[in-house]
Amino acid sequence: MIPVTKPYLPNREKLKSYIDGIYERQWLTNNGQLVQELTQRLENYLGVENLLLVANGTLALQIAYRALGVNEPVNGKPAQAITTPFTFIATASSLKWGGVQPIFVDIDPQTWCLAPENIDAEITPQTRAIVPVHVFGNACNVEAIGDIAQAHNLSVIYDASHAFGVTYKGESLLKHGDAATLSFHATKLFHTGEGGAIIFKRRENLERAKKMINFGITGPESIEELGINAKMNELQAAMGLCVLDEMEDNLKAREQVWRRYEQALPENLQLQAKHEALDYNYAYFPVVFESEEQAVRVAATLKESGILARRYFYPSLESVEFLDQKDDQPTSHDIAGRILCLPIYAALEKVEQAAVIGVIRSSVDTGR
Repeated sequence: MIPVTKPYLPNREKLKSYIDGIYERQWLTNNGQLVQELTQRLENYLGVENLLLVANGTLALQIAYRALGVNEPVNGKPAQAITTPFTFIATASSLKWGGVQPIFVDIDPQTWCLAPENIDAEITPQTRAIVPVHVFGNACNVEAIGDIAQAHNLSVIYDASHAFGVTYKGESLLKHGDAATLSFHATKLFHTGEGGAIIFKRRENLERAKKMINFGITGPESIEELGINAKMNELQAAMGLCVLDEMEDNLKAREQVWRRYEQALPENLQLQAKHEALDYNYAYFPVVFESEEQAVRVAATLKESGILARRYFYPSLESVEFLDQKDDQPTSHDIAGRILCLPIYAALEKVEQAAVIGVIRSSVDTGR
């Protein structure tokens, strides 16, 4: 079976050396040596400041919302945050979990990111934030979103789970917004098994979040914040350090897979439009078919051939009942129905890539 993705496993002996150090120090969590080292190395690698490691990407979102005060009620009523329906469920469910009502606005039909021109009409006195998503690592229109946020005094928290290492106009895409969050889940380009990070624009938000991820505890007899346990542990950090050591090889291998798909797949499939100033990370290869019926049929044919493709992101989130948002978002609904993400990972062999390409070309050309 060819999976849609496969965790990158770094050199085992290198990982063992980090774990041996953990055994020697007998320090497993609470801002250990490896967490501190990974924090510094990621800031250097990504070209950012104010990076905070956490236990997973969903907690990264939840902590970012709370550190920026997004969850605070407005005039005694729940706050609202404008976001996209074309994303993984955690973007919206983390808002709802924290008492913030997600308000969906539709996406751009080419980039598949939140469309800035749809935002203003949905801003109300309850709106505290905009939560866009750099979908599949593609840059949102950060300038337009920033202008809207400034005009209405709103926070911007980017769900940048897919945007590890992506640069825009020569700088890290993660520098945009009041905060940007990353997921380091096992299936991501960079991972710590489970894990995540928040990059804050302001140091004071970072310092507040540091308290939050450790129950609000600031000393042996001092509790200053309403907190939770969201700390990354040393074993997670060890995996991350090893994966980071091999990042360039990982990226090079993924780019080769991505380029081969781009060149070999039928021209009538729609690919995501990316900004010309974007330096991409080749984390995903999504394609949009001519119809939902075709996409479902191709996915079934691939599965019959031992190949798994995924309908990222399906369903469009305005249709998820517990999110309490019933307004139709036609572009998101349309793209979500017709999209498949194809297998892409560093260890995907050329013969496996050829199998994926062959099934799709045959299915699309013959109408099977």
